[in-house]
Amino acid sequence: MYHCKSLFFMNLEDFMLSCPSKSILGIECLGCGTQRALLLLFQGKFSQAFQMYPPIYTWLIFLGILTASVIDKKRSYSTLIKGFAIVHALVMVVAYGVKHQF
Repeated sequence: MYHCKSLFFMNLEDFMLSCPSKSILGIECLGCGTQRALLLLFQGKFSQAFQMYPPIYTWLIFLGILTASVIDKKRSYSTLIKGFAIVHALVMVVAYGVKHQF
């Protein structure tokens, strides 16, 4: 008997996009690992998702803020968006540096 959940997630890996930077230049970009980390999150593997791509959680919070800004037009989210974009960028750079030991 097949487990639908397992087959569903296994098939998603077949549709993941390859990183142009890694494919062409052989260098990982700051976003490499995002797709796999999201897949791990959907599978409930939260610590593995963090290990795969540490900025996954700041990225999700940032997307949540952007979504709220689109839905809730009465409030201004510009300061929060700018601030969290900076935080997320810093987390991305630090995680990239740690991964590649810069």
